[in-house]
Amino acid sequence: MPLSLHLADDPPPERADAARNRHAVLAAALRLVDHCGVDAVSMDAVAAEAGVGKGTLFRRFGSRQGLMAAVLNQSETQWQAAVLSGPAPLGPGAPARDRLIEFGHTRLRLNLTHGALIRAADRAGSRSYAAASFSAMHVRYLLGELGVRGDIALLATSLLAPLEVPILEQQVHQEHISLDRIEAAWDDLVGRVIDH
Repeated sequence: MPLSLHLADDPPPERADAARNRHAVLAAALRLVDHCGVDAVSMDAVAAEAGVGKGTLFRRFGSRQGLMAAVLNQSETQWQAAVLSGPAPLGPGAPARDRLIEFGHTRLRLNLTHGALIRAADRAGSRSYAAASFSAMHVRYLLGELGVRGDIALLATSLLAPLEVPILEQQVHQEHISLDRIEAAWDDLVGRVIDH
């Protein structure tokens, strides 16, 4: 039987029941965030939704902030998996233009949720470099697939800028611009970049 060795910085192996509880808790928290909004999600509500004791949550995540950080990570991981291998039009199988449009629609909605999760995780203003890099690389890839000419890296940055949390929160929460209008503006911007 092969011996499995772990590197010093690897997380410790997880027991099967602990893994099941973690998955149940994160799935429950994501459902509640989607249904009620981040600010309305309490540790009591997550424990009840997941069917675990509140102590399990505190032992696993330490605090509500720790739980919200884990939910943020889980949400981003699921979205990236959908981009890479999920159903079209976000995932493979649709024309690159359709994928780019859907990318923007899903990213802007996710970033609004992620802004609230970042604050709830007590990481004001922080955004994962890996998450931002993933988005930039994907948009660059799609622009390349579309045969867009010019400085692809800067064009990708220009397309991603309106999807950033501070800009979206300003537009949605202070200027009261609807998500439909923002999506239509994203579609228009994409068209201007790729049809130029």
